[in-house]
Amino acid sequence: MTRRRSSYRSLASLQRDLRACRACVEAGFPLESWPVRNERFDQRAYMYGQAPGLVEGEERRPWRGRAGRTLRRWLEMDEDEFYAAFYCASVTRCYPGRAPSGRGDRTPAPREQELCAFWSEWELRILRPRLIVPVGGLAIQRLLGMKGLVSCIGRRFELDGATVVPLPHPSGASSWLNLPANRELTAAAAKLVRTELRRLDGG
Repeated sequence: MTRRRSSYRSLASLQRDLRACRACVEAGFPLESWPVRNERFDQRAYMYGQAPGLVEGEERRPWRGRAGRTLRRWLEMDEDEFYAAFYCASVTRCYPGRAPSGRGDRTPAPREQELCAFWSEWELRILRPRLIVPVGGLAIQRLLGMKGLVSCIGRRFELDGATVVPLPHPSGASSWLNLPANRELTAAAAKLVRTELRRLDGG
């Protein structure tokens, strides 16, 4: 049964409740995994994706599939560096299943997004990251209220004292990266993320 406290003091206690969350299933949505979770809580930056994929749902760890490998290549980070730098979250935390069209994964419904917003709101309160990286159009829209990747990829934003650097989703189902100009914007955005991480380290 889903458990949500009125307040949380630590990411560890939040993750204990998150890992057992069934709020969307209890609301009637056809999810295909349990929530994906973090195994450490000392990261200096917050990565905010759309929803776990099939591999992530099976392993219950974020960014484990092909999209995660692409993302780490953009950022020039190996797995250890990536998971040490980023507390990984997403708009929804369970694998939603395939899209009805058969292309890519199902986009979480607005109600699912609202049910899961509870977790990210508390994570940001506790972690207070100085760098937030929303990945993909849905995460960018939820965090910044912006639509359209061209208008925000390759740029910095400020949100409640944190620097925000959006990235496109590294999924192979996205055609946005097929255009050379968009790949250039992505490279510029990844460079900005690396620069901000060095700044957090005092470099």
